[in-house]
Amino acid sequence: MRVVIQRVSLASVTIGGVLKSAIEKGFMVLLGIEEADNQEDVEYLCQKLTKLRVFADENNAMNLDINQIGGDFLVVSQFTLHAMTKKGNRPSFIKAARPEHAIPLYELFLKRLAEVSGRKVESGEFGADMQVELINDGPVTILIDTKD
Repeated sequence: MRVVIQRVSLASVTIGGVLKSAIEKGFMVLLGIEEADNQEDVEYLCQKLTKLRVFADENNAMNLDINQIGGDFLVVSQFTLHAMTKKGNRPSFIKAARPEHAIPLYELFLKRLAEVSGRKVESGEFGADMQVELINDGPVTILIDTKD
């Protein structure tokens, strides 16, 4: 599993002109699932995201986690995170999981993240054409790959 995490002061997902989800401060999480991913990857990422200390403390040092600042999560599925671009100019997405494998892991990720973190977890819609808006706070953007 691969995630791009952005520390945000505001983020939202709109589908077909209708607001689907929105959060204020917290993490915008773009989640890419590949065929080799399983429940262990879900558990690892949920623990990591809950404990990741990238929010500013009273000294403006990145020292607080999402619980300490009262933040929330907005998770959006993003198969393009597994784009292979070594050959040619058209990315290959062969490593990205097929929906029959990815959807159950995506749904498990949403459920486990809420359970592990105790925070609100909003989401996009798997496979939908979504418009994502966010204000990246910092900017802080972190890539985590469970296979690295």
